[in-house]
Amino acid sequence: MNNEILTNVLAFASVLAVFVLALVQLVKKTVNMPKNIVPLIGLVIGILVGAAAYPFTDFDLTLRLWAGGLAGLSATGLFELAFSKRDGGTKKKTNR
Repeated sequence: MNNEILTNVLAFASVLAVFVLALVQLVKKTVNMPKNIVPLIGLVIGILVGAAAYPFTDFDLTLRLWAGGLAGLSATGLFELAFSKRDGGTKKKTNR
C-alpha cells in the first residue's frame, strides 16, 4: 500500500471521528444498552458513516470502510479518555 494513501485514510478517519462520536453519543443517550457493546456500536456506526461518505472523497469503498472503522473505534476511546473519570490504577494495591 502506498504511504500517501495510508496518510489520506488516517486523515479522513480523523475527520469522520467527530461525526461518529456525535452519533455514538446519540445512540447511547436514546437506547438502553450494556456499556461493553459501545465500542462495537462505534465500529458499526463508523463503517456506516465511512460508506455514506461517498460524495466527499474519491477513495474506493474498501478504504472508506477502513477509515470509518478506525474512526468508530477511535471516537469511542476518545470519549472515554476525555469524559470518564477513572480512579485507581491497573493493579490492585496489596497491603504488605
